[in-house]
Amino acid sequence: MRVFIIAGEPSGDRLGAALMAGLRQLVPEISFDGIGGTEMQAQGLVSRFPMAELSVMGIAEILPKYRALMARINQTAVDVIEAQPDLLITIDSPDFSLRVAKRVKASSDVRTVHYVAPTVWAWRPGRARKMARMIDHVLALFPFEPPLMTVDGMVCDFVGHPVVAEPQATADEARAFRARHGIGTAPLLLVLPGSRRGEVSRLGAIFGEAIAPVLARHPDLRVVVPAAAPVADLVQQAVAGWPVKAQVLDPRAQEAEPAALEKRAAFSAADVALAASGTVSLELAAARTPMVVAYRMHWLSFRIIRAMALIDTVTLVNLVSETRVVPEFLGPACQPRAIGAGLLKVMAEPQAQRAAMELTMQRLGEGGEAPGLRAARAVLARL
Repeated sequence: MRVFIIAGEPSGDRLGAALMAGLRQLVPEISFDGIGGTEMQAQGLVSRFPMAELSVMGIAEILPKYRALMARINQTAVDVIEAQPDLLITIDSPDFSLRVAKRVKASSDVRTVHYVAPTVWAWRPGRARKMARMIDHVLALFPFEPPLMTVDGMVCDFVGHPVVAEPQATADEARAFRARHGIGTAPLLLVLPGSRRGEVSRLGAIFGEAIAPVLARHPDLRVVVPAAAPVADLVQQAVAGWPVKAQVLDPRAQEAEPAALEKRAAFSAADVALAASGTVSLELAAARTPMVVAYRMHWLSFRIIRAMALIDTVTLVNLVSETRVVPEFLGPACQPRAIGAGLLKVMAEPQAQRAAMELTMQRLGEGGEAPGLRAARAVLARL
């Protein structure tokens, strides 16, 4: 069996590597061709060109590279058509992946699978109908997505979210983290201001001010900030103005695995978290850490997104558990005093969130077959 597989960013590379491992477990004689990063290459893929060329976000960033990206789209489509694989698997990165799949479908009968359903439940539901023209089979991360895909003629299987396969810190590791940083039994607040420079710039001061009312109620409060490597310097600058001395976990100061262990231990050791909106809410749920979610963007962007949105919450724990227990402070509501009050309320009453997090992880596949293997079984079953 020959598979052409494409990922365009690190999260897709991780999904692709797990899927490749699952496929090889079920079909040992399988061969792979395509585009991927270090994790897919560790599974035996020889990438046609560096995946980093595709890891571009934002209109301002894409425009200067538009011609190069279109050339890569055309080249990749030609490569697939010439290779005539049994299967083309594209992973997320729809601006690249679906353009390749469209060209492949126009010139061949190669079966196409797309891993990660578009968020049609949140906005732009017409994307599913357009996608059905070039995609035969969708692998979904969330259990509520298949009906939204199948209504437009595609086959869709829920295969579980990769967060359920991520290792979690043990209670002993969490206690050791507290001891190592001199926290002891003091209340611990985890602050996660985002992984992009724009997010940290917008949220850093707001999150710092939001700590003040929590500190007034809990004078022994300790604050830990796990920083993403690309923004660690900016995080250090932001916390310098906060009303409490924050411990920044800078991954650049350690090798990758020890840094990952330290971050996991911090997640499990925390009593509560203040996080920028995003998939980090699922990481916190996996660690069973109650949270408050806040986010600020340009006022015009917020109004446009709010007008187009089909949902009343952006937090995945709220969506998957079908509750609204995670407080959100978005756009104009992202105000320090309100966020601080939200943190105090969650610290006083964490039980409702813990129940919702348990349900979320259960619905995303925790305790079952690993999502990569489950995805592999779904791919093979639909051939």
